[in-house]
Amino acid sequence: MASRWSRRLPWLLGTLVVALAGAVGMAFLATYYFLRPTLPDVAELRDLKLQMPLRVYSRDGRLIGQIGEQRRLPVAYAELPEVVVEAFLAAEDDRFFEHPGIDWQGMTRALLVAAGFPGPRQGGSTITQQLVRTTLIENERTLRRKLREIFLAITLEHELSKQEILELFLNTVFLGQRSYGVAAAAETYFGKRLQEITIAEAALLAGLPQAPSRYNPVASRELAERRRSYVLRRMLELGFIDEEEQRVALETPVSGELHGPRVEVDAPWAAELARQAMLAEYGERAYTDGLRVVTTIDSRLQRAADVALRSAVLEYDRRHGYRGVAGKASLPAVEGPGDVEAALQRFPSVGGLLPAVVLAVDGSAARVATRSRGEFDIPFDNMRWARPSTGPGAVGPAPRRPADVLARGDVVYVLPEQAGRALLVQVPDAQGALVAVDPQDGAIVAMSGGFDFYATSFNRATQAKRQPGSAFKPFIYSAALDSGLTPASLILDAPVVYEAAETGSGQDWRPQNVDARFYGPTRLRDALARSRNLVSVRVMRSIGVGPTLDFVQNFGFPRSQLPDNLTTALGTAQVTPLEMASAYAVFANGGQRVEPYLIDRVEDTAGAVLSQSAPLLACPECGSAAGYGRALVSLVPGDGGGVTRAEEAGGAVPEVPQDRLAPRAISAANAFVMTDMMRDVIRAGTARRALALGRSDLAGKTGTTNDRRDAWFAGFNAGLVAVSWVGFDQERSLGNFEEGGRTALPMWVYFMREALRGRPEQRLPMPEGVINARVSPVTGALASPDDPDAFFEFFLAEHPPAGTGAPDATGTGRREEPLF
Repeated sequence: MASRWSRRLPWLLGTLVVALAGAVGMAFLATYYFLRPTLPDVAELRDLKLQMPLRVYSRDGRLIGQIGEQRRLPVAYAELPEVVVEAFLAAEDDRFFEHPGIDWQGMTRALLVAAGFPGPRQGGSTITQQLVRTTLIENERTLRRKLREIFLAITLEHELSKQEILELFLNTVFLGQRSYGVAAAAETYFGKRLQEITIAEAALLAGLPQAPSRYNPVASRELAERRRSYVLRRMLELGFIDEEEQRVALETPVSGELHGPRVEVDAPWAAELARQAMLAEYGERAYTDGLRVVTTIDSRLQRAADVALRSAVLEYDRRHGYRGVAGKASLPAVEGPGDVEAALQRFPSVGGLLPAVVLAVDGSAARVATRSRGEFDIPFDNMRWARPSTGPGAVGPAPRRPADVLARGDVVYVLPEQAGRALLVQVPDAQGALVAVDPQDGAIVAMSGGFDFYATSFNRATQAKRQPGSAFKPFIYSAALDSGLTPASLILDAPVVYEAAETGSGQDWRPQNVDARFYGPTRLRDALARSRNLVSVRVMRSIGVGPTLDFVQNFGFPRSQLPDNLTTALGTAQVTPLEMASAYAVFANGGQRVEPYLIDRVEDTAGAVLSQSAPLLACPECGSAAGYGRALVSLVPGDGGGVTRAEEAGGAVPEVPQDRLAPRAISAANAFVMTDMMRDVIRAGTARRALALGRSDLAGKTGTTNDRRDAWFAGFNAGLVAVSWVGFDQERSLGNFEEGGRTALPMWVYFMREALRGRPEQRLPMPEGVINARVSPVTGALASPDDPDAFFEFFLAEHPPAGTGAPDATGTGRREEPLF
């Protein structure tokens, strides 16, 4: 009997196992059909649209900024480094290429370990399951969710190849610090492209999926290193690396530094404007659809603008004395790296200036330590400027030794000068702005809206409406030429009082020149070059306030920004540097109004162009039968008192569609004469410092407002317009002698020196409608052939010099009384 049962027992056990397996299979199948209606279509993963940030580029293809909640850089499977694939297989799923989506061995092992049996603690979820969990179903701990995950994983293995699954997983897995996918994480933690990472770095990334918020090195270097060690051990056990490679990787220190995307051009002001434009156009999806915005910013010019602005503002700040240290720190007798870190913890870098703590001071220098750049010496020559500020515009005695300025434990700011040496600086109170545009189409090629975007994101180039002072006078003088005055017209520079009824201000007005002097009869050209206020006011009064403002609107200034009184002649309008640059482009391009623009085109993730800018173009030659290229013939008195005009010499007219032509603001002749007058501002007027550039194709105008609250310079040649401004956000005086030519012009010079480096001189040729006549410096009228002091002057053809026999001439050779 016992033997019969012993023979039947294996059969019974086998039958029981088959029955149980069948029952489990039937239950599994029934569960699948029950849950099937709730399962998403795994084919959706083929077309999965990964959230990708907005990326902003310069026109030469360099990254300016990345904007979005998720950092993601999708990468194809073929581009994945082998070491990255092996590290993730070792950490997450070493049987990935063998199982059907569910690793029953792994699940059983995980269950046994959880029940108390010995063995390594490993998760039971495969890479396929993890991909399903993060992309197709909600992540909650329920049996129903786990069963759905299993069914979907098996189905997914039939829909996609192993390589496709692994590519999707490595592009979607969250790895901490807003980084999704291995490429973005490599950029975030190491500042590298994925293809550049080492075994140690690949192992660190592979250790993150289990607990990305805890194991990432920014959160905890200790936990990140411990988890990396586990991954390296698994890679050795699986034969992915050898013992020597493991040793080297284990000895590699873990850095807790957080890196951003590899920004190649520091142009945050432009990036922010692009972000605002994309948000307005595309809504919130602008941050997730991976849009690629190509701006008009030129990376070389942008760097030049930043350097120029910071240099000019720092120079201004040094002239007004040293306001003292940024802070104090208590250092032990022998300081260590931790002490330096603690001393500088609450002091950020600002505009390239580094916080530093003073370690020692002797008779010739001070020794300082920075947070990230090591130690520097500050020689006494690099701190001689630090005369104590004793009040607005006042400074104390010059220091005689380093100890007069610094002491151990002082927290200061420095600017590295060369290896091991630095300049003592301070974060300036004043601010600046510089913007440059291409006058042919209005493209913004450089924009710096302040000393440091990250200290304050207020963009002074586009948002700060300030009075431009005398930098506004060229628009008034352009109206004067249009009304019949000439560069040789004599205007009286003498005291005048305008009654309240005429000024519209409720009180009498006595305009003054900056130097409070008066110069008598002054030619219009000289008055502009030397910025004579009284001449400008008299000119506007002679034209009329209304007609002048109507004319000035042609440059793009809204009438609402222009005071309806004579003070507009002295620049009391409220304008931004960008508006000034756009207006000066009218002079630079020959008289046409172009609109400034920043975004050249927008592309999607596949590179398809979603939108393309189509700016209106300046083309002075277009619409003219002969265009430019006219031979200049000097004007001398002819028979009957006439003049000889420029003769046509041909010249090709470019092909520009009529609907792309920028509207004309002023005549090409007016723009030419005004540009020549503004060349005198540099040659002999208030902007002579620009002569340091050694070029004859530059023109512009300085500007200084009441009480020296704002300093401006607007200048150009035929290929580039740039405007610089210096002032305080909370308006107050810049101090005595701080005027456009001293305070803002250096910024413009620094920028243009780099911007025009290697470029030939660029001037527009004389257009039709301009004549050149030899006139008397005394009368401004056409000179006699034997006048030894006569000089050549440009005139609009419709307004020739007095003495030419034209209907509006007042005579030949006789002295005229100055106007107004």
